[in-house]
Order: sequence, then structure tokens, then C-alpha cells
Amino acid sequence: MSKDVIIVIRHGKPALSRNILLTWRGYREWWGRYDESGLAEGQMPPENVEKLAQNADMIISSSLPRALETARACAGREPDMITDELIEAALPSPPLGPIRLEPRGWGTISRIIWILGYSSGQETHMEANRRRDRAADILVEKASGGKTVFVAAHGWFNYMLKGALKRRGFRCVENHGSRYWAYRRYEKENKL
Repeated sequence: MSKDVIIVIRHGKPALSRNILLTWRGYREWWGRYDESGLAEGQMPPENVEKLAQNADMIISSSLPRALETARACAGREPDMITDELIEAALPSPPLGPIRLEPRGWGTISRIIWILGYSSGQETHMEANRRRDRAADILVEKASGGKTVFVAAHGWFNYMLKGALKRRGFRCVENHGSRYWAYRRYEKENKL
């Protein structure tokens, strides 16, 4: 009996610092720079993650620089597929006047209100769910026939994929959380 395997990793630590206080407008600008930035210098993927990537049949990455650099660092080569379907879900900061928070605080507030329906012209929660389902369909198709697919993407979007893959018959057999370089391994047995 063979298994279809999908390994979904969160990118490494980004180059942009989170040690800064920002207004809601400043956070929107910061998030734009975050999406354009790659990884912080001098990072190396954990050895076990490198092995997972190097033994995979296919490497797939989000199109954002931090995910692309993660895929390259892990696999030692270019991804086989790069897709916008795997980019991080929107984080629209609400207009809260002069309040200043660190990016982590704005991220928490923005994620909660985004789930509740606030999008400020960005991708809505419902739109992101549809994109998540399209991404899951791609991953399932690429893993079919007993293949292993290694996916470099983003913390929240990776979390969103968990339920979509479960609905498609995959079981999460390893969950290392959502820190930088952390991964989840999903498997589906093929009955011949």
C-alpha cells in the first residue's frame, strides 16, 4: 500500500524586524514590505527539514520571496512549481487612530477582525477559503500516485490548509506547530 504525502512548511525567519511600534497605517506599510522581503541573513534550515525536501518528488512554493527562499534553502534547487494560491491570507489593520503596537499585536487584531468579516478592500476570509481549497486541490493532485510533495508557504495559510486536506482524505501525522521552519506532514493511504 502506497501513501500520498504532503509536507507543508512555514518559511524561515524574515529579514524585516518585528521590534517596532506602529500605528494602523504604519502596520499596513510594514506588512507590504514584509511581503516583499526575503529571509534574514545567515539562516539555515533544520537538517531534518532539508532531508524531507531533498527526498520529495516535487517542491512547491508560494510566490512570496520568504517562501521561495525557504524552498530553495531546503531543497537546494528551484521549486518545481510556484503559485500565488499559497500566499499568506490578508491582514488588514483596522483604523484605530493613534494606537501604536508591535507587528505581532496588529497581526492578532487584524486576523481576528478579518475572520469576522473586515477586509478593507483586501482578500476576504471567504475568498481566502476558496483559494485554500484550490491550493489543496493542487497539492492533492500533485501527491497522487504515492508521491511526496514538499510545500513552502506561510503560517496562517498553512493552518487553513489543515482542514482542507483532512476533507480530502489526508491525515496529519506530524504537527510541529507554526514557528519558522516548522512543518506538518499529511498522509493518505492508497488502496490498490
